[in-house]
Amino acid sequence: QVQLVESGGGSVQAGGSLRLSCRASANTYRRYCLAWFRRAPGKERERVAVSDGMGIVDYADSVEGRFTISRDNAENTLYLQMNSLKPEDTAMYYCAAAQPLGSVCGGYTYWGQGTQVTVSS
Repeated sequence: QVQLVESGGGSVQAGGSLRLSCRASANTYRRYCLAWFRRAPGKERERVAVSDGMGIVDYADSVEGRFTISRDNAENTLYLQMNSLKPEDTAMYYCAAAQPLGSVCGGYTYWGQGTQVTVSS
């Protein structure tokens, strides 16, 4: 059973920073692709950042240069450092896991409960 538990959301003013954490089951962490998604009210779900577990990361254009995804293998934890936050970053943020399929990530079948990020102008 894959378990993901997020934390670290909150309210911040524009220009501020937050760090989200996602603690993963030990049998998941090292083998799986792990990603952060977000969904804002009235908008489609967006993949914000992904770490494939092999050292490759990727970001949505909307957060490139402002957000950083990282893993702490010792703590089985995925992080999302969010800097220079904008009101349009306001959303529910979710951690998700996918089995690797060769060199690509499979479908994201495991999800955390989400953590709310609110950025005020």
